[in-house]
Amino acid sequence: MKIAIVAIHRLGRGPEAELVRLYAERATAAGRALGLGPVEILEVESRKPGKAAEAEALKPHLEGAHLVACDEHGKAMASRDFAAEIGRLRDQGVRRLAFVIGGADGLDASLLEAAKTKLAFGPQTWPHALARAMLAEQVYRAVSILAGSPYHRD
Repeated sequence: MKIAIVAIHRLGRGPEAELVRLYAERATAAGRALGLGPVEILEVESRKPGKAAEAEALKPHLEGAHLVACDEHGKAMASRDFAAEIGRLRDQGVRRLAFVIGGADGLDASLLEAAKTKLAFGPQTWPHALARAMLAEQVYRAVSILAGSPYHRD
């Protein structure tokens, strides 16, 4: 199952971008034997401001994917539950899993409605760059849990 983190705006070359890249590479390498990956990072620019325009820019990158919307009103999941959900989707034959992160104002209602799941990173508000890094780390953690690696400790 291919995994994509699809987000509005480019991170550039900062430490958050480096963390996202590092965890995506680790998840890709560890996931091969499990039928997971590659993990790709897609950064999308919108030509117009606003959630609706951002949604239109994101939609072509989400076609055919099992969509998970990262949204403050979503469900917070423990790492083991997150890993189990990824494993369940893989075992059900989902070919592409896409996590989508919107712009500063969040995701458009059309994407929230299209999402099979809404995922929250807890009750705090996080900068989008950190949310991307946290998501990439959790994807890597999920892969390592499914592989039986000692990376995750309860």
